[in-house]
Amino acid sequence: MRKMRLGMHSYTLHLWGFGQNWGIHDKPYAKTFDLFKLMDYAVEWGLDGLHITGTDLETKDDARLAEVAAAAKERGLYLEYNCSLNEEFDTRLNETFESAVTVASKLNAELVKFSLDIRRERPLYGSCFQPTVMRQLAGIYDQIKKAIPTIEKFGIPVALENHTETYADEILWLVDKVNHPLVQVCVDTVNSFGVLEGPQAAVEKLASRAICNHFCDHQLSRDQYGARFHGVAIGDGDIDVQKVLDLIRRVSPTDKITFEIEWDMENDTLEEAKAKQMDACIRSIRYLRDVLKVGREDELVDLYCNK
Repeated sequence: MRKMRLGMHSYTLHLWGFGQNWGIHDKPYAKTFDLFKLMDYAVEWGLDGLHITGTDLETKDDARLAEVAAAAKERGLYLEYNCSLNEEFDTRLNETFESAVTVASKLNAELVKFSLDIRRERPLYGSCFQPTVMRQLAGIYDQIKKAIPTIEKFGIPVALENHTETYADEILWLVDKVNHPLVQVCVDTVNSFGVLEGPQAAVEKLASRAICNHFCDHQLSRDQYGARFHGVAIGDGDIDVQKVLDLIRRVSPTDKITFEIEWDMENDTLEEAKAKQMDACIRSIRYLRDVLKVGREDELVDLYCNK
């Protein structure tokens, strides 16, 4: 069994001001502490790296990028850079392929992950490869092909994610058409819910091409008004995370598991929700290390909780 490094997507602490302001139209949450403190916590929590966004960087000038790269190296953390093509809720994440790999190179990041931000028509169910989607994918294909010289110049791999509006087969179609070893897949273990695609089926399709992952767990709830899925700590939801992990270990060309929690505030105050989100983060790390045996198997002690 391969030993896997364990990283965290900064969106796990989005109520603390990290990751992005996804799906929320008003102003982003204020940062409770900065990226360098998050790196300190990552070391304290026994993580190997962080999956960060432009929101976390705050600025992208050369001095800032060098400072972040040096801080990660000093702490022995790897970095991955997460960005979007056309994010509607938080434009701070938006990059071109050329600008993203340039930023990633200055961060000494191991890869760039892109959300494609496809705009789909209804109905969602069974809408894979609908014409409006294919026109968008063709445009993204042109953007990637134009960026190949820059991608090759820096040697930074680019991973295209099955984000909440994209089918697994659409991601594979695009990657196959680009046909370049530095352009591959990021598999999210729950995002396929967004287009009513089974998460296990999506992971099975994408895992062998996935140089990056967002390892998530969601819980499905039903009531008289319908059904919804919501983020929970790893191991608390309805995803068979052991089965998913075993598949990634067996077939994916990566040695990293990057966990992500999409915590909901529901009816809590912001401070209550932040405390619960942090607790879910800590419990997820324990579950990944102690139950799923990701990476080092030494016992984690004195983890930060609600500081």
